[in-house]
Amino acid sequence: MTGLPASPDRLRRVTVMQGETRVSGEDVVLTTVLGSCIAACLFDPHAKVGGLNHFLLAEPGSGETDPKQMQRYGVYAMEVLINGMLQIGATRSALRAKLYGGASMRDGFRDIGATNAAFARRFLADERIQLVGEDVGGFSARRVEFRPAHGLARCRAVNDRIAAPPRPVMPPPNIRSGEVELF
Repeated sequence: MTGLPASPDRLRRVTVMQGETRVSGEDVVLTTVLGSCIAACLFDPHAKVGGLNHFLLAEPGSGETDPKQMQRYGVYAMEVLINGMLQIGATRSALRAKLYGGASMRDGFRDIGATNAAFARRFLADERIQLVGEDVGGFSARRVEFRPAHGLARCRAVNDRIAAPPRPVMPPPNIRSGEVELF
């Protein structure tokens, strides 16, 4: 993770996009922006390593078979995050977690954010990883900043909701009074 620009606090910032996972033992800031997606921030306070993932959906549908699309799903992203941390020195039994995101971003649609958050909590419980903090649900997008070597996270609301698209305004009909137009 070298060659990245320094932030005002002199720490390198690494942006984690949808479907990505980053792990580090360095003093960097992993950052992402979430709507209905979930970011799991895992860290080992003893080994001073951590990581962040950003997944779009909890689990693939029954027809999903494309391995290139698996990174979008929580079930894959969580395994990649844990395995990446173990490779750089984390101990599975020492892992701690913080969850962010899972907002309901659109009225009238299935609440993907709630499904994602429920999946992440269930996954952590099944894997016996202690959940030590979360900011999930609601209606606001979030910006998350995570210092993986220290397990420190900051989460800020980005906005209340995505604005509804403007309704088109139709011009008034052109009414002519008794005239005939010839071509």
